[in-house]
Amino acid sequence: MTTTGYRVAMRTIKFCVYKEPPYYVAQCLNADVSSFGETVEEAIANLKEAVKLYFEDAPAAEYQQIDEVLVGEGLVHG
Repeated sequence: MTTTGYRVAMRTIKFCVYKEPPYYVAQCLNADVSSFGETVEEAIANLKEAVKLYFEDAPAAEYQQIDEVLVGEGLVHG
């Protein structure tokens, strides 16, 4: 894809969404970027925009390829 003469990289991102009342938080697993919204859909849309803006200024090395995502839950003392 090109826009005004320069190449725009397309990246697949993996993210998780969780509820932190009163918002939903979307956190990218490929880069240290997160965002939020009043709905899951809004949180994801806001995350995609934040990641896009992040990679406009970040070097390509900031992107971490993630092939598999596992979600767990466990108890810890504390």
